[in-house]
Amino acid sequence: MMEVSRREKEAGIVPDPDIDAYMKATWASRTLQTDYILKILGLDICAGTIVGDALQRGISGGQKKRVTTGEVIVGPIKTLFMDEITNGLDSSTAFQIVSCLQQLVHITDATLLVALLQPSPETFELFDDIILMAEGKILYHGPRDAVVEFFESCGFRCPQRKEIVDFLQEATDVFSEKFRASLLRKRIEEDLSEPYDKSQCHKNALSFNFYSVSRWEIFRACMSREVLLMRRNKYLYIFKFTQVVIIAIVTMTSFRKSDMDIDALHANYYLGAIFYAVLILVVDEFSELAVTVSRLSSFYKQKTLGFYPAWAFAIPCIILKIPVSFFQSLVWTSLTYYAIGYSPQVWSIHAKLVEVGVLGFPSHIFSHRALRK
Repeated sequence: MMEVSRREKEAGIVPDPDIDAYMKATWASRTLQTDYILKILGLDICAGTIVGDALQRGISGGQKKRVTTGEVIVGPIKTLFMDEITNGLDSSTAFQIVSCLQQLVHITDATLLVALLQPSPETFELFDDIILMAEGKILYHGPRDAVVEFFESCGFRCPQRKEIVDFLQEATDVFSEKFRASLLRKRIEEDLSEPYDKSQCHKNALSFNFYSVSRWEIFRACMSREVLLMRRNKYLYIFKFTQVVIIAIVTMTSFRKSDMDIDALHANYYLGAIFYAVLILVVDEFSELAVTVSRLSSFYKQKTLGFYPAWAFAIPCIILKIPVSFFQSLVWTSLTYYAIGYSPQVWSIHAKLVEVGVLGFPSHIFSHRALRK
């Protein structure tokens, strides 16, 4: 923002007051742009609600479409391709979304291609250019203001009391050859025939990085999101801890008052107890696997849109999950270690193993009671 202000002063440019105020406010508050888009799309009333899936009820279908549109708008994108984004929405909401997209295109000089079925007349008036297709062929591609004149030249006149958008949907006969011979088609071919000069694309760029913020900002944002998701799923972790405690109590009662000696038979019992502990801790993490798989679709979409790289998604998950796994292991060990009879004296039990000739087993798995015998 400071660089933009400096260049504006050097060039003597006086920005639009509304746009200048919005850009400065966005620069001062990182959440202002997100809050503004939520307000425009009508998602401020459900900003704290989970999106939901097939198993968990969340926001409605129309709100999900608006969430997808908001994700695209808030990202650093210059070219957007949208297919039937207003399906399932009322005409007022559809007009509001397209109006927001129109402002985005005009302010940021972006390119937007939208495919709509039966748009309202008010929504139709928001577009700059129109592409009319039928059976895979382009019937018209040009400015919205010239579409009526083109069809009149073909012998089709729009009735006075009929909306232009309804007239265009009905007039879908063979116009492909006439459009190819028109001046609009020739102008498009002339524009496309000029080669693109890549040396002129970043003449006044402020940033040459793929991501709009630094790596530290991306990492901090992903870390904050993971913390927020863990808080929302706190009941899942409470259930996991409770499950580990209950199974540990059942396990320790099974070995209570058992007096196992140091020999090959009882060594197998100790190894079985260790294997059972590892198995329980692994199975307890299967719920995390399901949560991670369900988030992959959002990850791929947001990574493609340039929100963050793969490491920014994976590292916070690993960092926050390690303490959880360590705490579960600590709870299990604290409850079952002495009840099963594992020896806390590693070196003395190792000497006893050498004495009795039982080799090939970890020394810390045998009971201290057997060593005293």
